Amino acid sequence: MKKLMIVSSSAIAIALGLAAPATAQAYGDQDTGFYAEGGYTYLDIEPEGAGSGVDSNAITGRLGYQFTPMFSMEADITTGIDDGEFDYNVDEDEFNLDDNNDTDLNDVIAGSGDLGLNYLVGLYGRASVPLTERLDISARAGYAFIDVDATVVTPGGTALGVIEDSADGPAIGAGLSYDLSDNWNLRGDYTYYNFEDTDTGAATIAVGYKF
Repeated sequence: MKKLMIVSSSAIAIALGLAAPATAQAYGDQDTGFYAEGGYTYLDIEPEGAGSGVDSNAITGRLGYQFTPMFSMEADITTGIDDGEFDYNVDEDEFNLDDNNDTDLNDVIAGSGDLGLNYLVGLYGRASVPLTERLDISARAGYAFIDVDATVVTPGGTALGVIEDSADGPAIGAGLSYDLSDNWNLRGDYTYYNFEDTDTGAATIAVGYKF
């Protein structure tokens, strides 16, 4: 995860600091205005207490406005299309549950369950720099909100029901965009979300249209 943060930070430095005047002049010929994107997202969700990250598949829709050739604002929403399996450490005392019937509610037991993404929404500022006439590198930073639910089952077979959790926090990401035509483009990016209880990483591949 630290390595991904370093990559994202480096990309921001590139996007903000390496735009030479000649490149900027060539890039200034591009249009500004609204754009929309949609595609597939792979998420690694790490809820507090889980033994490891939870892999999940999702779809993402994105709408943005290009104010200048180098700067835009965009918002996106991601929703899960399947649930990911995970291991979970359950405190018996928290649930008033004696799962192993030893009359001791201070035990911490390893449960398992499924976690689903209800939605992940965010708002970002994005800086872009052209590498070639068709290929751009970009970095973005913003703030996001996530809502997930999980079904946990203890080793004793007790279902703890649906546990819903939500969190918000800053987000940072980087990516590449390739122009397929004057209006259509293909974009791939990675975003790290620094939520207090649910750190999340999302890799997205999307097709976009510039209006």
